[in-house]
Amino acid sequence: MEETKNNTGHNLGIAALITAIITFVLAVIPCVGLIAIIPGIISIILATVGLSHASRTDGQRGLPLAGLIIGIIASLISLSQIFVAGKIANSAGSWPKDIQNVINDVQENVIKDLEDNNVSIKVESNGEKVEINSGSGKKDREQTLEDLEGETTPENDTIPPK
Repeated sequence: MEETKNNTGHNLGIAALITAIITFVLAVIPCVGLIAIIPGIISIILATVGLSHASRTDGQRGLPLAGLIIGIIASLISLSQIFVAGKIANSAGSWPKDIQNVINDVQENVIKDLEDNNVSIKVESNGEKVEINSGSGKKDREQTLEDLEGETTPENDTIPPK
């Protein structure tokens, strides 16, 4: 029965160490390190419980202690990335707005370029041809409207009585 308690602390130490190593690997990756705090807390809890089991049964405390130390260090690295990301966001100034303005300008230019383009699709299969032509024809519609506006005369503008 005492051997089972000793294995519990040892098994929790192994779990804490593995989780702490995963936390450390995640914590040192930029931008991903922000989420490493979650497995860091898990590794600290596992290591603490493993240490308490090991101290009660005079078991080995090396694995839970290593898991605790690595988990704490990895969690601190993750927290530091959160503070660094906050400082970067605060010192960004107006460049995010400048980037948004550039994106809007490019979008407007692309839309203007695409408004007057025509699309033609031709498909040929087994001697049969299908052709699809499409276009906004904005210039053609504007010309038609101008022609119609030019045809109106003062006589045509009057509304007939009822």
